[in-house]
Amino acid sequence: MSSYQTEQLEALRMVRRHLANLSSAELQQLKNDAADYLDFRQEVRSFLDDYFSFICTRTCYQSRLSACCSREGIITFFADGVINALAADAKALDRLEAVLKTENMGYKCIYLGKDGCLWNIKPIVCEMFLCDVAQKEVFGRHPRLKNNWEGLQERRKHFTWPEKPILFDDLEKRFIDAGLKSTLMYLHNSPGLLRIKKQWQQVNPS
Repeated sequence: MSSYQTEQLEALRMVRRHLANLSSAELQQLKNDAADYLDFRQEVRSFLDDYFSFICTRTCYQSRLSACCSREGIITFFADGVINALAADAKALDRLEAVLKTENMGYKCIYLGKDGCLWNIKPIVCEMFLCDVAQKEVFGRHPRLKNNWEGLQERRKHFTWPEKPILFDDLEKRFIDAGLKSTLMYLHNSPGLLRIKKQWQQVNPS
């Protein structure tokens, strides 16, 4: 099992164990806090389904030629795992554990199954990646859609970009406060993201 799979598996198990130990009220609070983000993700999914699913399926998934979903090239935030665990049932999470414990002999992402991604709520980096070919074809025919997509990209920052208090940072902090740590906690590990947080805190001291 590769170091990438080990890292992913440890984070998944950590999330599952912690969520299993929360009270019903604590678990519901987490779901409530993630509700706006899940609404946003549904808007993104609807946009992609309406305008990009045909080209992405044809150009990438069916041809298997694209660099999308490359082996061990997928970045997952710790918060991605928390949100997916909140939205998935035990059977779906068991499937993720099973594939992570199996050596990936292919050239594609370990999470890519025969029917697509095994995550219920894909990592945000995956969900909001559109290759140049897809953008050129769709936005070339429907220029107004580019503005809609750029608007969704800006809204993404409200949950993931730490120039102000955000959901992804808060979810990491909750696990850290419980004595848990993961290398996927980029909001608390990445020098670049920590620098952005520090700059915001200097301008907005508590």
